[in-house]
Amino acid sequence: MIFNSGVFAVFAIAVLAIVWLGPKRTQNAALLVASYVFYGWWDWRFLGLLAFSTISDFLIGRAMAGAPDSRRRHLLITSAVVNLGVLGVFKYFNFFVDSAVDALGTIGLNPSTPVLRVVLPVGISFYTFQTLSYSFDVYRRRIEPCHSLIDFATFVSYFPQLVAGPVERAHRLLPQITNRRSRPTASQLQSGITLFVFGLVKKVAIADMVAPIVDRGFANDPAALSSTEVAAAIVGFAVQIYADFSGYTDMARGISRLLNIELMRNFEQPYLSRNITEFWRRWHISLSTWLRDYLYIPLGGNRAGKLATYRNLLITMLLGGLWHGAGWNFVLWGAIHGVGLAIHRLAGGSASAQPVRLRDAPSMLLTFGFVLTAWVFFRATSFSHAMELFGRVLAFESSNMISWDAVLIAVNAAVLVGLDLFQRSKRVRPVASGASPVWAGATVGAGIVAVAIASGADSTPFIYFQF
Repeated sequence: MIFNSGVFAVFAIAVLAIVWLGPKRTQNAALLVASYVFYGWWDWRFLGLLAFSTISDFLIGRAMAGAPDSRRRHLLITSAVVNLGVLGVFKYFNFFVDSAVDALGTIGLNPSTPVLRVVLPVGISFYTFQTLSYSFDVYRRRIEPCHSLIDFATFVSYFPQLVAGPVERAHRLLPQITNRRSRPTASQLQSGITLFVFGLVKKVAIADMVAPIVDRGFANDPAALSSTEVAAAIVGFAVQIYADFSGYTDMARGISRLLNIELMRNFEQPYLSRNITEFWRRWHISLSTWLRDYLYIPLGGNRAGKLATYRNLLITMLLGGLWHGAGWNFVLWGAIHGVGLAIHRLAGGSASAQPVRLRDAPSMLLTFGFVLTAWVFFRATSFSHAMELFGRVLAFESSNMISWDAVLIAVNAAVLVGLDLFQRSKRVRPVASGASPVWAGATVGAGIVAVAIASGADSTPFIYFQF
């Protein structure tokens, strides 16, 4: 089931009722069952894979307790092999095999191609990274191993963020799971419902509205469209993927707040970034910080000189691109960002902590242009397809300079900016000074209307479900 569906509305209400009306000692058992029902709704066959990842890392974490350093290191390697092995088989097997066959074909060899005919498990990239980071944190003695399998299984399978993040850390989420929770306050209810409604609006009213324009613009024959239509589709995809992904995160954080669990922010107005380093501190924050802490820093970070720093940035972003999907377009997208980060570091740049001001407009436009260019490679079916799209835009036909596609994209972008600005208000923070009965009633009413609208529309899956 997906958040923007009537089925999920019924499911969420039932889960909230069961969790809060039952005794505190059964909270996590109820959440665990609900999470497995939620995940099994996609394909029950992958529940065993989720349970396998959970039990293996739980046992590895327990085995690390009191073990000598050499054994702890071996256990960590085991966890990495298990998690990355599962991810590699289910997500990358065909990609690597096809790539090897293509490479052999260039030298005249034509081997038979073994193909693994399986469906990609939803959310596998997210929960494998989450369990792997747990093993790393136990190994580093940053956290103590979890002693309850039910608590740990709830941490891994927690349904609001199971299939598309945020990629939570054990030191943040696990204590919220293990400590029995009281019912949410009126302020938490108000802000949680508001967050969920905002996310639903981003998904249904913005991302899904621009999706047909994007799909048409990224069709395999850009020559059939005008320059303006292709340009609108490219900008539209930037709007779509941000509204879609941040909308999911808002809904996940909103429903979690109703369960008195606070998930991390995953976006901080990334398209207002003044450089590419700042962009990656604002976009998909849970993944970018994961890559920094568990890949970039272990590779050496910036501690071994400039050349090593540039190498580490490039490797990190290449693997970050591959994490998004089994395709060379994702690898190229990661490489573009890796080169951009290295060039920015070479120029002595850093992410500014100062608030964005009007004088920052040129640097923000330059950064957005860079991000927009990279998005084309991310969305296009191939490198040649991306170049055709760029060529069509650069043709810059004088006729039909304005299209309804462009107008619709501009309107949706403006609405998205407005939602972002409003979300920074105190009404959607985790703790407010008090909940206004009028505002709370309006929020609930808006939530009912939004769910009704979503239930009546086609329930379109979120973009990041495929990653």
